[in-house]
Amino acid sequence: HLPSTSHDRLEAILALLTGRAAERATGSGAAVTVLALAALRATREGEASADGQTLPVIIGTPLAGETLGGVTFDGATETAVFPGDLPEDAAAVLEVAAEGAPRDAAVRFLRFRPPRLAGPGPGGDVPPAPHIRLDRALDFLISDRLA
Repeated sequence: HLPSTSHDRLEAILALLTGRAAERATGSGAAVTVLALAALRATREGEASADGQTLPVIIGTPLAGETLGGVTFDGATETAVFPGDLPEDAAAVLEVAAEGAPRDAAVRFLRFRPPRLAGPGPGGDVPPAPHIRLDRALDFLISDRLA
């Protein structure tokens, strides 16, 4: 649950985490790519102002019982959350983990309710579910079979 401005940083962290396996696969002739994706997008992006700054936020409906900052969500109320920024240097994430960050510094994500999907349109067509880069993943995985 990150704004699109952090997707490239997430991809860098994932590439670093999977680097050795990717090198082995590439050495065996496989094509490898790293994508930040969501098969079903549960949030949307927005902006919020705080202390004179404009911050990227994610907007969605947390699942009932989820808590953040002493607030327990009811599963029906939409909220905006600033998820923070991923570090520009992907290696910094692993350095903090290697140093043994305290338990209370652990990363915690709210779980969001899936969006309500639109029904069939006038022509009977059902619009696709919202996703993030699922089309790119499918293109990478099967486009050679469709060509």
